[in-house]
Amino acid sequence: MTRLPSSMRINRRYVSILRGDKEVVERALLSGLGTLGWAKAAPLFVTIEGSKNVVLSIDRGSLDAVRAAFELAPQKIVIIRVSGTIKGLRE
Repeated sequence: MTRLPSSMRINRRYVSILRGDKEVVERALLSGLGTLGWAKAAPLFVTIEGSKNVVLSIDRGSLDAVRAAFELAPQKIVIIRVSGTIKGLRE
């Protein structure tokens, strides 16, 4: 198995969302970004032991679009912190 060059890797940002529900976050992203925006953002939910908050991993270039989608959502979705590493979310 060959490694990807660093220029082809997806640079991700980790977004910590205050006590959010995964289904609500998914619905907000799909309605705000659409299918093409969802594919560009490449969202993944990350599980952190002992955390009540939802952690979402997204592509770095789509961070502003994801923030805008959360603002447009009918439910209040609060972003606590954004970091380039999971360890940075804990501090």
